[in-house]
Amino acid sequence: MSDINKALLAPCGLYCGVCAIHIADRENNLKFKEILVDVYKPFSKTVDDIKCVGCLSEKQEDIFGYCQTCPIRDCIKSKGIDGCYQCDDFPCKFIKRFPIPVGKKVILRAIPRWKELGTEKWIEEEEKRYHCPECGNSLFRGTKRCNKCGISVNVD
Repeated sequence: MSDINKALLAPCGLYCGVCAIHIADRENNLKFKEILVDVYKPFSKTVDDIKCVGCLSEKQEDIFGYCQTCPIRDCIKSKGIDGCYQCDDFPCKFIKRFPIPVGKKVILRAIPRWKELGTEKWIEEEEKRYHCPECGNSLFRGTKRCNKCGISVNVD
């Protein structure tokens, strides 16, 4: 597991490697960032707020605004575990109150799979899931249409 970027292993199961904010930041895609500013209000006011290298990054300023204050990160740290997949209280009050509906849906799908598969296989499955079945283009969590070939997709 040495080649896995641990900063991308969001404890809630929202794998940061397929997060729109992380992808827009990594690719420095200004047009995509402009769209995401509106999608993620009030956590973003300008394109400069659309940045993240993973919610478990060592530096707070490298983490997207909402994720900096996410109670799930604090919870797993206080329990001394790596993620909700190791917690007997899943799904807890933090999951039930998760403020982004598509995120909550993904969490409820992803955590049982992570627990079942283990980290490496779970990451492989998440990365494979977020590709267009028609053209193979990389997609991000929450997308409804492939930005390359235009087909409707359901990857959540």
